[in-house]
Amino acid sequence: MAETVLPILWSFVKAFAVGGGICMIAQVVINFTDLTAGKILVLFMLSGVVLQGLGLYQYLVDFAGAGATVPISGFGYLLANGGIKGAQRGFFGAFTGALSAASAGISAAVIFSFLMAMLFKSRSKKN
Repeated sequence: MAETVLPILWSFVKAFAVGGGICMIAQVVINFTDLTAGKILVLFMLSGVVLQGLGLYQYLVDFAGAGATVPISGFGYLLANGGIKGAQRGFFGAFTGALSAASAGISAAVIFSFLMAMLFKSRSKKN
């Protein structure tokens, strides 16, 4: 039994360490800079794109799995990976590859956001 439990536990530890490390870096950026949340979001998404473009983010995904793909940098990785694979079909394929790679996640976000807005009373945040 230990032969089956330890690899699963080790994969959880790796995912938590990498995902937590990415979130820790984001928290440090929030605490020590005047960047807005939107700018930090774009910075992390673009860092995933650049790291995958350089071929580095794939090593992180292979090591940590969901710990690297769930944070917003994983979305950048997904877009870049789809664009790279789509570029093999030509210039237009680079754009459609990125969009088709991310379409399931974007569709789920839109559908579940709509359902939550229908279930709960949505209102503007008061400052």
